[in-house]
Amino acid sequence: MDIVRSARARRRHRDALNSAAGRRISLISNQRGAVAFETMFVYALIVAFLLMPIADVAAAGFRFISAWAALRSFGQYIQYKTPLGSDGTVNWGTGLQTSVAGYTIGNIQVWCGSSLCSSANLTQIPKYYTFSTTVTLAPIIWGPVLCPNSCTYTLSYSERFQ
Repeated sequence: MDIVRSARARRRHRDALNSAAGRRISLISNQRGAVAFETMFVYALIVAFLLMPIADVAAAGFRFISAWAALRSFGQYIQYKTPLGSDGTVNWGTGLQTSVAGYTIGNIQVWCGSSLCSSANLTQIPKYYTFSTTVTLAPIIWGPVLCPNSCTYTLSYSERFQ
């Protein structure tokens, strides 16, 4: 009986050692804490080098789209408020807006044929208007890429008569 008891005791002791060693090996090979620690650095790199530049480009895109929509709205507006006088000169009536959605509209020209309308070419029918506005960008990260010389861009637009 003593031999059977000692064999069982040895086996229990050996199983206990193997399970403790197995726990040590599994903790060393798992390293869940190291991954959680590295995640903070990976997240910071993703935000700094991926999300912030994308946000700069998106903000610039929204400004360009907004300015383009203002130009288009002004084009639709001047379809009903024609500035062409009877002598061929461009005379803007009183109360004509020159800014749309915060964008100042400038360089407004009326084209008759392939040249600007004037008293010399009154026989030609006015074909289209041209005008422009400026957009100023304010990038955070991609300043040198989006604004190599200046962050102010001029957008031109033309609206044909119907």
